[in-house]
Amino acid sequence: MLREKVENLLQEAFEENNSLFLIELNINNTNHISVVIDGDNGVSVSDCIAVSRKIEHNLDREEEDFSLDVASVGVSTPLSLPRQYKKNIGRKIAITTPEGKIEGELVKMEDDKITLQWKAREPKPVGKGKITVKKEAVLPLEEIKEAKVIITF
Repeated sequence: MLREKVENLLQEAFEENNSLFLIELNINNTNHISVVIDGDNGVSVSDCIAVSRKIEHNLDREEEDFSLDVASVGVSTPLSLPRQYKKNIGRKIAITTPEGKIEGELVKMEDDKITLQWKAREPKPVGKGKITVKKEAVLPLEEIKEAKVIITF
């Protein structure tokens, strides 16, 4: 019952600011509501406040006692939704697949697959030495075990 109310209120909040979307909703047995959101253009403190108020001001504490946390997704949190991949096009990401790890620039997200590009040093086809070549991989989302944005300073 409480979960359904919170889900409906979140839906209303996301209709009011359609750049925001839900990453995770947890409600434990003591009615602690934990909401993690992300946004196409990032998440500001005022976005978290607006979502928090939408929930808090529309639930009756007389009916159900609850506590509430609304937070933005962390920089080290793995990507989980196609929408998160789209917002990170142009950034370097680390992908873990059953075959291993790949790091590269996320250059495209379409349907259920992403395209990564990176440079690698390989032996010259003729002669000694190495040359830098551009590599590309197209990965279906279902083959990705984990994807994280690589933060560079």
